Amino acid sequence: MKCPHCASTSYRKNGHRKGRQNYLCKNCGKQFLESVLPHPEENELMTDIIGHSEVSVVLENQSITENTTAPSTASFSLSLLEELLQNILSNGWLESPLVYQFIKKIQQPIENRTDFAETGISLILLDVENLKINIDIETFLASICKYPLKVKIGFANWKNPSIGKQDIDLYARGYQLVHVPDGKDSADAKMMTVGANILRYYPTVKEILVCSGDAILKHLCNELLNQGLTVYWVRRQAQILHIENCNNRQSIFYSLPLTMEIPSLEDVVHKIENLIKSEQESIETKLNNLVAIANLFQERCHLELHNDKSEKAEKIDPLTQTPHSLTTSPVCQEVNSQTDLEQLLLEIIHNIYIKSPKSKLSVSKLGTELQKICGQSPNSIIKKLKLGSSFIKFLQSSALFTLKANGKEYEVTKSKDQPLGCSNL
Repeated sequence: MKCPHCASTSYRKNGHRKGRQNYLCKNCGKQFLESVLPHPEENELMTDIIGHSEVSVVLENQSITENTTAPSTASFSLSLLEELLQNILSNGWLESPLVYQFIKKIQQPIENRTDFAETGISLILLDVENLKINIDIETFLASICKYPLKVKIGFANWKNPSIGKQDIDLYARGYQLVHVPDGKDSADAKMMTVGANILRYYPTVKEILVCSGDAILKHLCNELLNQGLTVYWVRRQAQILHIENCNNRQSIFYSLPLTMEIPSLEDVVHKIENLIKSEQESIETKLNNLVAIANLFQERCHLELHNDKSEKAEKIDPLTQTPHSLTTSPVCQEVNSQTDLEQLLLEIIHNIYIKSPKSKLSVSKLGTELQKICGQSPNSIIKKLKLGSSFIKFLQSSALFTLKANGKEYEVTKSKDQPLGCSNL
C-alpha cells in the first residue's frame, strides 16, 4: 500500500477513524485510511492517477449510510470500481472535465505559493544612539525602497537618559526594540550581529537600510552585499541626511530642516529649463495679446483721424491770433545763435506788450512763450548755444534785458524801458 498523496511507502499507524485503520505518511505528513478494496494493485493505480480516490469516498459514504458489510454491498462496490476504472483507462480520459477540474484545483495553490516566494520586504536597522529618525524621514526612506518596509529594528541602551522617550515613539511606530548594555559601541556590535544573520530570521528580505553614521558599520554593509541584498547606508552630515546605495554607489541627499529631498545638479538644470520654457511661453502669449490690442487701437485711431479730417476743426494761435487747421502741425523756429535768441525774445516781449500794455512779464512766462515757438525748454536752448548754465543767468548777463528782483519774483523788461510784467519763480 502507498500514500495516496505522495505515493510513498513510508508510513505508520495513527489510530482508527470511522472503524478503519488510519495511517500517517512520514514523507508528506498527511493522513489516509486503510483501503477497503480487495485488490491493492488496482487501488494503488487509481490513487496514483487522481490522488485521493473518489471511489474510496463513495464506498466510505455508502458504508456509513447502510452500516452493513453484506456481500451484496461488496459486489455493488466492485462493479462501481470496475466501471470507474474503465472510464479512467479509456481513450481521451485526460480531456475529461473531471481531470481538468482536478488539475486546476491543485494548480492554484502552487501558483499562490510561487507568488508568495517571489515577494520581498525591506528592513530598517537603526542605531538609535547615533541617529534619530522621525516619521517624515522614515516615510522618505520607505519611498526609496522598491519593496514595502515591513520590519523595523532599533538598537540602544534604553536606560540612557540622552535617548529620552524615543522608545515610546518608536514602539508606537512598530519598531522592535533591542536593548544593549552600557558600553562603547555596544549598539553597533549588536546591530552587526543581528544584521549579519538577518536572512535566517527574515528569508524574504530584499533591501536593508543601515541607519548609523559610525564607520564600523561599513563592515556590516559589505557583508549584506555579499549575501545578495540591496543595502542603503543612511548617515547624517550636519543638517543633511546622506543615503548611499552601496550596490551602485549612487547617493541621495535629504534636507532635515526643509524635510525634502535635495535635487541633483541634473534635476536642477532640468527644472530651470522647464521654468524658462514656461516663462517664454507666457511672454509669447502676452506679446500676442499686446499685438492684438495694438491692432485694435490702431484701427480706432484711423477711424478717429478720418472723422477729424472730415470735421476740419480749427485752432487759434495764442500769439498771432490767427486760426489754423487741427490737421496742420506747428513748425518750430530754429535758434542758432545768441543774436537769434535775443531777437526772438524781444519779439515775444513786444507782442505781449502790444496785447496787454499794463501787464507784467515774468521770466517763467517769457520762457513758456519761448518754448511754444522753439519746441525746446529755455535752459536746453541756453546749454545748446553754450550761453550759460540757466535761462535766468543768460538774461542777467545780456545787455538787452533788465531783471528786477522782488522777493522771490523777477520782472523782465527791455533795457532802458518801463517794466512790462511780473511773475513768481
